[in-house]
Amino acid sequence: MDLSYLPQIALSGIGIGCIYGLIGIGFCVIYNASGIVNFAQGAFVMLGGMITHTMLHRYGVPMIASAAIAIAAVSLAGIVIERVVVRPLWNRNATMFVMILATLAAQIVIERSTLIVAGDQPRTLPAFTDLPPMMLGGLAVSYQFLWIVAASLATVAALALFFKTTLVGKAMRACAINREAAALQGIPVSRMLALSFALSAALGAIAGILITPTQYTAFNVGVPFAINGFIAAIVGGFGRPLGAFVGGIMLGLAQAIAIVVFGAGFKNVAALSVLLLFLFVRPSGIFGSAK
Repeated sequence: MDLSYLPQIALSGIGIGCIYGLIGIGFCVIYNASGIVNFAQGAFVMLGGMITHTMLHRYGVPMIASAAIAIAAVSLAGIVIERVVVRPLWNRNATMFVMILATLAAQIVIERSTLIVAGDQPRTLPAFTDLPPMMLGGLAVSYQFLWIVAASLATVAALALFFKTTLVGKAMRACAINREAAALQGIPVSRMLALSFALSAALGAIAGILITPTQYTAFNVGVPFAINGFIAAIVGGFGRPLGAFVGGIMLGLAQAIAIVVFGAGFKNVAALSVLLLFLFVRPSGIFGSAK
């Protein structure tokens, strides 16, 4: 491999890694509030891109408004999944394994419903800034890459501010530390669970909107994104949002290098190799406590 291409490869990996990181944070938000691993997270990514495309191209809504509508709609879908799928099982003290399977079933239902409503044709969104890439030395930096990185960092910063400064954010953090103690202090734990699904869904929708101009979206893209986001969360230390974001960037870099060195068929091999490496060497993740 010509090493002169390495900076360009790294740039591509960082872009997709930011997307994985946002999805991974979505996993962490729900896990911290409930202990559930929500495998419907990939459906939120797919819906973010699909709803934005529909509003933009079918109804002529401006891009910013289309994205805002998509985020709101997907957040509502997250609350519906919590109320219809997770809450009844939660009230019956179902095992976490059962609730995880329930979220996986929700993912499949959303996929099939999207296939029936929107068809199986791939969709894409126009670039947010329709200009040729900037040239920095020998690097071609697309404006969409800058949008992805800037929006991802802004989202992570806003999320950190939300958890540290707002009463709702502090209540969610309390539930993450000890749900029973939080309930004894008067915090409505069940309401925090619904909010965690809404917040996680919004993160997934943002990720889907950011990545769709560079890749296509379709009814079946959710599962690969969910798997990569899940791996990012594990690499960072499951339940640690900042760790999930860093883990996503590491995973994106690993996949980008594997594609160039070995071919596109090794993309998933690279992701699973990173997962196995951390499970064997540091199962607590980068930001987790070493055992």
